[in-house]
Amino acid sequence: MQDSDYIIVGAGSAGCVLANRLTESGKHTVTLLEAGGTDMRFYVQLPLGYGKLFYDPAVNWLYKSEPDPGLAGQQDHIPRGKLLGGSSSINAMVWIRGHRADYDEWRAAGNVGWGWDEVLAAYRAIEDNEAGADDWRGQGGPLHISRNRKGLHWLVEDYIAACRQAGLPYNADFNGVEQEGAGTYQMTIKGRRRNSSARAFLHPAMRRKNLRVLTRAQATRVIFEAGRAVGVEFLKDGQRQTLRARGEVILAAGAIGSPQLLQLSGVGPGALLQEMGIGLQHENANVGAHYSDHHGLNYTWRMKVPTYNDMLRPWWGKLLVGMQYFLTGGGPLSKSINHGGGFFRTRPDLPRPNMQLYMQAFSTLLPKAGERPLLTPDPFPGLSLGLSNCRPTSRGWLRLASPDPLAPPSITANAFATPEDIQEMLEAVKFLRQIAAQPAFARWAKEELRPGPLVQSDEDLIADIRARSGTVYHQSCTCRMGPDAATSVTDPRLRVHGVAGLRVIDASAFPNLIAGNTNAPSILLGWKGAEMVLADAR
Repeated sequence: MQDSDYIIVGAGSAGCVLANRLTESGKHTVTLLEAGGTDMRFYVQLPLGYGKLFYDPAVNWLYKSEPDPGLAGQQDHIPRGKLLGGSSSINAMVWIRGHRADYDEWRAAGNVGWGWDEVLAAYRAIEDNEAGADDWRGQGGPLHISRNRKGLHWLVEDYIAACRQAGLPYNADFNGVEQEGAGTYQMTIKGRRRNSSARAFLHPAMRRKNLRVLTRAQATRVIFEAGRAVGVEFLKDGQRQTLRARGEVILAAGAIGSPQLLQLSGVGPGALLQEMGIGLQHENANVGAHYSDHHGLNYTWRMKVPTYNDMLRPWWGKLLVGMQYFLTGGGPLSKSINHGGGFFRTRPDLPRPNMQLYMQAFSTLLPKAGERPLLTPDPFPGLSLGLSNCRPTSRGWLRLASPDPLAPPSITANAFATPEDIQEMLEAVKFLRQIAAQPAFARWAKEELRPGPLVQSDEDLIADIRARSGTVYHQSCTCRMGPDAATSVTDPRLRVHGVAGLRVIDASAFPNLIAGNTNAPSILLGWKGAEMVLADAR
């Protein structure tokens, strides 16, 4: 197979951006390896269709965590995209950059070029925001962002009013001047279709002759010669093949795939690699360490008025919303279920929000087996208010469970392992009930179903948090960047410490977890990472 200047492993949120930007000038040849297949599937393109992808092995890695004491001993389901677009093709499409202080913390830790001022310029260049350009938003970039103000369920307005009555102000733009407040989320939706990283960045680039995209091609190890990454070994059509890079190998396989591939290639904790019979290329205990994720749960009410349950559960309701979607491009199927949301502080002395809110005008207490039942909700009018932590202090880890590259790694999430994390969750659920007690919301609520009015004491609330919480799918930091090789995997230019010709450019390289959904910062990593690759090639 013909060599390339650059090999990118993983066509996810960052990988699609890398493929686009590295081939834009026409000067460089790029091969993009993706273990999954095409994103040209109905439920991928249908915005609300992501509920059908939650347990679909055709497009989903379907990882599971180890039994977690912080989650009452349960194994958590960890869906990750296995197709063009990666997790941006199966996610809930919420566009949140994070708090400006998150990025200033990245810079303060020695990651030059990653402060708020630098990333703001990149975000504005990336975006084509329906709300228009200003000092914070961009317009004219390759990624269209929906303002998400039309066609929302009418209960969203009352949710926002209840938040205001509880002391949380209205916020028209969580990516603007302030993150704190309640409002509606911007979405990566364009027209009636999901606007994944594949749609916005990869498909336009695939028309270029200098980009080769190989699907169903699973990387099994990075090939090193004299301490330099020179290629990738991969499986395609049952055959083991190799591909060499004249320039660099770039891992963009995500917070699970990238550290797994590094360990399979001999870069990682020495004792683990010796145990697995893998030759040591470079010892670094940080590979797979510092695993960070947001965890949260829903509180659910039976409502006195119709919610999306009444529309999406009966066959005739499915027919009506389907006709509405196909005829007009609107209706519930054209959106994520998270119509409303917000950010708040559990204590007034905190300098910035530490909790994220989600308002969903539907409920799924009676799930259908094997499916996240967005299209099969409860047989009664229900509504859920959810929350998740923004900056957990608990850290987990990821390790090879087998030297077999096709075997999933062992993932220890270690959720709610610190007193700080469980205390802020306790404070958060109490505030969630305060919102629900406000007149704007309480007038429509018939009864609290989960956890229910009998769960009142701190002890019982904490037990409920542990029993019902789970990941909100923001895994990161397992190949974290930093200037010190003793505490990180990549340097601030995303080059892997201790070897040459190899970078990691995806959410695994976050120095720490940002406040909010991680699709936007993953795309940011691809955008700025490509600039660094090109600058260093001169």
